[in-house]
Amino acid sequence: MTDKVKAAIIGSGNIGTDLMIKMVKYPQNMELVAVVGIDEASEGLAMARERGVATTHEGLDGLQKMEAYSDIGIVFDATSAYAHKVHDAALRADGKQVVDLTPAAIGPYTIPTVNGDANLDQPNVNMVTCGGQATIPMVAAVSQVATVHYAEIVASVSSRSAGPGTRANIDEFTRTTAGAIEKVGGAAQGKAIIILNPAEPPMIMRDTVFTLSEGADEDAIRASVETMVKKVQAYVPGYRLKQEVQFERFGDNNKLKIPGRGEFTGIKTMILLEVEGAGDYLPSYSGNLDIMTAAAKATGELLAQRILEGKKVAA
Repeated sequence: MTDKVKAAIIGSGNIGTDLMIKMVKYPQNMELVAVVGIDEASEGLAMARERGVATTHEGLDGLQKMEAYSDIGIVFDATSAYAHKVHDAALRADGKQVVDLTPAAIGPYTIPTVNGDANLDQPNVNMVTCGGQATIPMVAAVSQVATVHYAEIVASVSSRSAGPGTRANIDEFTRTTAGAIEKVGGAAQGKAIIILNPAEPPMIMRDTVFTLSEGADEDAIRASVETMVKKVQAYVPGYRLKQEVQFERFGDNNKLKIPGRGEFTGIKTMILLEVEGAGDYLPSYSGNLDIMTAAAKATGELLAQRILEGKKVAA
């Protein structure tokens, strides 16, 4: 049997449970050996036990007491930004590689299709936010062929798919996503907005990406966007353009004023997306949560591959 890197998940809520099912259902370089929660009766812990995965309801302390803890190489944290700060310090001290699914942003921002290989040697990698995972690939796609002066994203998700963790971290969501739009997406200035839509029946995740750029024509931008969509679809099949990319030009006779950045001439690009979940655990309308867990798993697989390669070299 091929060696695998042992992994654990902290957080037995919606995100942690969906990630758990993905790791068990689609195994590659990792073996999930533990799921951690704080509610002994939680559905997530029960589902983990049903699948033969060890559990504890005693939080990080319980994980550290487990016999398998010393062999665990990667730990996914699907709790909250506040809790992650405590978890990260303890896990780093124990030499664990941490994948952060909260907006804490302690480690470098990581988007698998954009910079998935760049942070594999870091002790903590941050998966930004659901809105960031969905939209930053599009900003990066434009940045690959043009100079992006400004990028703004609007992530609209079903209110039903926004749990207490999401609601408690709205401020962190906007700050973290805006920062990643700049640092990973390549925009000089970024802005992020999230909308919790109470519509019934629940709507699937919809995202709008606006960029103001210069240095490339519409065909180059359109081709780069379509290529990036296909890359994201490799791990999120329900990720797609809602309609063709839209453009508007601004010239010397109709300059656009950007608050804090002066006047702009170039191309305004509007990209409309929708993200349908895979339905592994969460309903398909929860594409916002599904893209986070899918991206985290994809990143974990890259980290595990690096660890396994290092072991081969050492041997």
